[in-house]
Amino acid sequence: MAESKVFDYLGGFLVLDENFWKGNSQKVWFTVLALGFILLCQFLRAFINNRYNNGSIQVISTTGTTGTASLEPNSQTSISEIVSDADLRNLINELDEKGEENVQWNNVVDKRNSSVTYSVKNCKPKDGPLKYLSVTVFENCSTEVLRDFYMDYEYRKQWDKMIVEDDQLQIDDISGVEMGRTIKKFPLLTPREYVLAWRMWEGKDKTFYCFIKECESALVPRQKKYVRVGVFRSGWRIKKVPGRNACEIKLVHQEDAGMNVEMAKLAFSKGIWSYVCKMDAALRKYSPVARPQSSLVKNAVTFMRKVPPELETTTETTDRSLLAGTSTGGIVRQGIEEVNQKKKLIRKPSKKTIANGLLLLGGIVCLSRGHSSLGAKIAMACILKKLAKHGNPATQVTQN
Repeated sequence: MAESKVFDYLGGFLVLDENFWKGNSQKVWFTVLALGFILLCQFLRAFINNRYNNGSIQVISTTGTTGTASLEPNSQTSISEIVSDADLRNLINELDEKGEENVQWNNVVDKRNSSVTYSVKNCKPKDGPLKYLSVTVFENCSTEVLRDFYMDYEYRKQWDKMIVEDDQLQIDDISGVEMGRTIKKFPLLTPREYVLAWRMWEGKDKTFYCFIKECESALVPRQKKYVRVGVFRSGWRIKKVPGRNACEIKLVHQEDAGMNVEMAKLAFSKGIWSYVCKMDAALRKYSPVARPQSSLVKNAVTFMRKVPPELETTTETTDRSLLAGTSTGGIVRQGIEEVNQKKKLIRKPSKKTIANGLLLLGGIVCLSRGHSSLGAKIAMACILKKLAKHGNPATQVTQN
């Protein structure tokens, strides 16, 4: 879904006057050559990664919390150890943003309509890929329906066109750990293969948790036509919104799919709201009762376990602290936000900002008129964003 949104966003600039860029052929050729260089580097990187991924498979003990678990076929003992209560404890701490006082978060998107509200921010940890933390609130929805919707992978394939394949590999009816394989397609890139394991827990007041992590399995040997995702850590919590008929899902996500970081960030920021709206539309049409075929398949929801009592106590303490903070500091925060909003409205763009914006806009228009593909448009936007950020050498010398 993200790719279509970016395509619409970039294509929107085609309405500019055709004479706008006449006499700037030198800049046009520079941007095209830069784009070609970036695409060549991406191709070489993907080629090297494919050779490496198909030449060796990393095998790490499942007892570690940061390594990739390696499993033999039909190994129920091993699958039960991939996701544990320790992962749930870490997930709760991350969702409550504990121990991250020195982390600098960057707001990415904050949007809403009559049925769904979405906000997301990101940060760059010392180790690992970019981390995203999002909160989505669905109006007129129960936590059970939202849980079933998120875990119904057969239904997801109907509305999420990025998913090519999604198969269940194993499930442990004792621990509740489920393993599966998903293939996702991306524009101009080799399809990504995800081999993941996940587990669910139920807390008080119909609150649900799920933690997902990467793993290896002999059931799915690596293939040259896919790039196996080596780092994937994701988890969420679904709970009721106090005081109204709505529920909230808060999600933390880290993934390294071997893509260019700037390209991935741009595609996410421009496409995620459209994806959320599409998800909301699919949720409104979803009815677990009308899908008896999916209920026959045993999954992580079937063998869901209760949240350990000690973790429930931690969660309740955090909730009380958040409510207290909201009641005492809400008015002050609201006043600060109003002042900041007024400052943004009266702030005028500088000449440098306008020039950089025109440079970025021009490169996108030029490339769009050439009927380039989506991936090339994203790459061009990243290149021009870098150019606009750093400025030309003459400008830098003047500033110094």
